[in-house]
Amino acid sequence: MAVCLPFLNVDRVVSLMGVVIDVAGKVRGRGLPRGGLLVGLTGLVCAGLLVGCSAKHYRKSADTEVYQTIAEKGPAVPNIDPEFSIEQTNAVELANLASVQEPSEFLGEDADMEVGSRILPLETALAIAVRHNRSYQSQKEQLYLAALDLTLARNQWRPLFSGGGAANLIGETERQVDTLVDPDTGETSMLSDQMVQKERVAANGGLRSSWLIRDIGRVSAAFTTDFLRVLTGDSRSVNSSALNATLTRPLLQNAGFKQQLESLTQSERNLLYALRDFSLYRREFSIQVATAYYGVLGLKDAVRNSYANMRSSRVASERIRALAAEGRQTQSELGRIAQQELTAESSWVDAVRRYKGLMNNFLLVQLGLPVDSKLVLDDRELESLEIQHPSISPEEAIEIAMAGRLDYQNAEDRHADAVRRVKVSANFLKPQLDLLASAGIRSESGRSGFVLPDADRYSWSAGLDVDLPFNRKSERNNYRAALIAEKREARRLQETGDRIKLSVLESWRELEQQKRNFEINRIAVELAQRRVEEQSLLAELGRAQAQNQVDAQNALNSSKNQRTQALVSHTIARLEFWDNMGILHIKENGQWKETDDTAR
Repeated sequence: MAVCLPFLNVDRVVSLMGVVIDVAGKVRGRGLPRGGLLVGLTGLVCAGLLVGCSAKHYRKSADTEVYQTIAEKGPAVPNIDPEFSIEQTNAVELANLASVQEPSEFLGEDADMEVGSRILPLETALAIAVRHNRSYQSQKEQLYLAALDLTLARNQWRPLFSGGGAANLIGETERQVDTLVDPDTGETSMLSDQMVQKERVAANGGLRSSWLIRDIGRVSAAFTTDFLRVLTGDSRSVNSSALNATLTRPLLQNAGFKQQLESLTQSERNLLYALRDFSLYRREFSIQVATAYYGVLGLKDAVRNSYANMRSSRVASERIRALAAEGRQTQSELGRIAQQELTAESSWVDAVRRYKGLMNNFLLVQLGLPVDSKLVLDDRELESLEIQHPSISPEEAIEIAMAGRLDYQNAEDRHADAVRRVKVSANFLKPQLDLLASAGIRSESGRSGFVLPDADRYSWSAGLDVDLPFNRKSERNNYRAALIAEKREARRLQETGDRIKLSVLESWRELEQQKRNFEINRIAVELAQRRVEEQSLLAELGRAQAQNQVDAQNALNSSKNQRTQALVSHTIARLEFWDNMGILHIKENGQWKETDDTAR
């Protein structure tokens, strides 16, 4: 429980105290004793002090409690950052990254634009993404709000204090008749009959507390004081105070305050679910960033291949032109190879355009950075990729997934929640029988000064409050709805398990397919390379046909692109396979820890 006292607005307090002193002086002039001001002005002063509590204090208090709560529950869930925070900065640290020194010829006119750009490795890209990506920030805020809800649910089981007061200056007119009694004759004569104004000060204040204690009940206590002072005419004052305490304990319906306890339990569970959901999101997010990163590099490699294809087409075209000039090639062959040259150039220009567009999209969507950021991706990340194929059977993968998938654990726990709510709903079908007990002490009405409660002036009571279940339509409906909800959660649990098994099997098949695709495209590149070399030799001898040269060159360009795509696809499929098994570990900076067969 946070108490705000140091954070006071000094100017406001000084101004408020000036008003208090001014009012006190005026009322003092009317005959109000100094002690009587205490009750009437305490509430006003306290209210002024509370105004001094800054919004910054409450924000800091909320952050401190939320982060402590997440740190408390975080270790139970893998992949939760121990330094979790929703605070963001716009600073991006890139000074330690290497920069592009030479232009890449295959980018054409855009090559010079990349000179001086920082080279962004995948690990750094992931670290930037977890700090600046807008969707990632929203997910962190969702987790924060779940923890914030829990702090409120926990608060109802702590001692709660409140206080307040009021002071009023009241004026009203009364008819006043003054008479004179003759002592000799006993006759009464009227001296005056007029309307006069009567003024009085009425004030009250109090401090209250309430504490909901499990297995005991709700204990409430209050200290109150009242003050009344007549300022004109017959001066009178009345001062009193009282201290009271009450215990409420349900014995049948809502026994143990099951409804309030259920609210706390569910809030605790909701935070656990939010932690698991965030952990799942972190895995999916890292895979998404890696997929986009490799996608940009793959398209850049396609630009490189398209550029090489265009240059080879130009060399072949020049060779055919020379042979045609000697009469060793027909104009038809020359036209065909010239058409191939134009097609290759068009493909290269289109590849450059798509690469630049995809790079800008990666900066904006994945990293959350401006599209004009001077960054390029590290080509070495693509060069370092290799086939790392896990040797695990589908049956083993499914067994691991059913034990480690966080979404399946959520489904199991939500079914347990539904079972628990059935019991809570059934409890409210019982009669209401509450034990009520109270005790208090009060003061004697005093004529001056401030009076405290007197222990000899006490009162107490104890009894039962009964509400027989003649009308339980609402409770009946809630109970039936809880039974239906439990059946739904049971079906959802079964469906979640089946979907997990299906996703594991599909990702295992995808991994096998991408491995085979890479092997096929690796062989295809070797064959296409031999075809191109063969056609080059035939062209030097003047025996090559333009169509064969075009086909060989196109086949080489296509097979290179497909080999790169297969390598990237296998890498992403492997990460998704570990993710579907629930064993992909994400580090604080968003980078994953590679899983081997022994890790399971």
